[in-house]
Amino acid sequence: MANIAPFRALRYQPSRVALQNVVTQPYDKINPQMQEKYYAASPYNLVRIILGKRMATDAPGNDPYSRAAGFLGDWRRDGILGQDSEPSLYAYSQQFTVPGTQTKAERRGFIGLGKIEDYSAQVVFRHEQTLAKPKADRLDLLRATRAHFGQIFMLYSDPAAEIEAALNVSTPADMESTDEYGVLHRAWKISDPKVIEAVRGKMRDKKLIIADGHHRYETALNYRNERRAASLADGTKEAPYDFVMMTFVNMDSPGLVILPTHRVVHGLTSFSADKFREGAKAYFSVEEVDPAIDAERAQAILREASQSGPAILAVAADRAFLLDRPKALGSDIFAGLSLCQQALDVVQLHKCLLEGVLGLSEESIRNQQNISYYRETDEALAQVRKGAANVAFLMSPARMQQVRDIAFAGEVLPQKSTDFFPKLLSGLCIYSLE
Repeated sequence: MANIAPFRALRYQPSRVALQNVVTQPYDKINPQMQEKYYAASPYNLVRIILGKRMATDAPGNDPYSRAAGFLGDWRRDGILGQDSEPSLYAYSQQFTVPGTQTKAERRGFIGLGKIEDYSAQVVFRHEQTLAKPKADRLDLLRATRAHFGQIFMLYSDPAAEIEAALNVSTPADMESTDEYGVLHRAWKISDPKVIEAVRGKMRDKKLIIADGHHRYETALNYRNERRAASLADGTKEAPYDFVMMTFVNMDSPGLVILPTHRVVHGLTSFSADKFREGAKAYFSVEEVDPAIDAERAQAILREASQSGPAILAVAADRAFLLDRPKALGSDIFAGLSLCQQALDVVQLHKCLLEGVLGLSEESIRNQQNISYYRETDEALAQVRKGAANVAFLMSPARMQQVRDIAFAGEVLPQKSTDFFPKLLSGLCIYSLE
């Protein structure tokens, strides 16, 4: 079902630039400080293409997208980027320490092309909703450059790890870089036609779940449809725009780590911890805990409480509550959501607490009007304790089985429900359509 193909990647040439200075985190993870750091690292840093600076003089034909196309063309002509001579797959390893622990882990996958499929074909499945604005931005970049610079993170199931074994290599890596989070990224070019065909064959019966890159996948889908319409193509003959660059990772691998994304609510003029507690009692068992709780203790409480179902820690300036044993399953507040969705901590939080108790609308949550997201527990707590927020909601991570079940059922989670760690580096490989 999954159509996988090798490709001749554009890659930074080690004789011209150090990979460490030119690769980046995915575009949507780059904040202004990181953007400045990347700009300073090298005149050839990929940030100039995937997230170029905007200028007061910008106008059609002279904007971040046209400049991106110019950089891509210049770097190809100048030999900064060179195209591999053989169609290849690229084995990819990420070695890291699981955040908040001392646990060392490795996640292995491979970079290749995946055929773009409509969701209705039930080959590619999503698990999160997308927003129009990021897709419009990525579409403008794709139209200007006709290239894909970051890999879409795809999951497949292979309990026996046969595909990982087929791509196992012991030679020195062709690409290597350590990112700002201490993650060691290594990749190997694999051009052996027998290995490639073996992998393609084993992938044919796989269904794919988008772990990260929903906006970029749907952008590639929209671009494919746009190009087909312009050329009057019916899709029976494959074209370069029918494929997009992906990294494929086995969802059954122990190296697959999902982190929680904590929610911090701010800007409420009438927040009261007592009123919140009373309101929450309609939906959960509520237990008061030490308001001076630190990140380590909070994580321990959540680990224990979540063994029997959804559990959330709500921490205000001088009060803290453990909310567990949900009471509202099947009630009208979850209208339109399956029992599988209702059993998720993040859905319980959004529907019962953010909407039901605090009165935030779905639209305001989607637009992040009163809510911010934090990966680190101590950062979320700090927002409350320095008076910048009303309450922090600390979460346990979604489990891979939950993500799998919901995606394959054709359902979606609230935005920022999953944080797959680490992210895939942008710039290891580039897929040019021309």
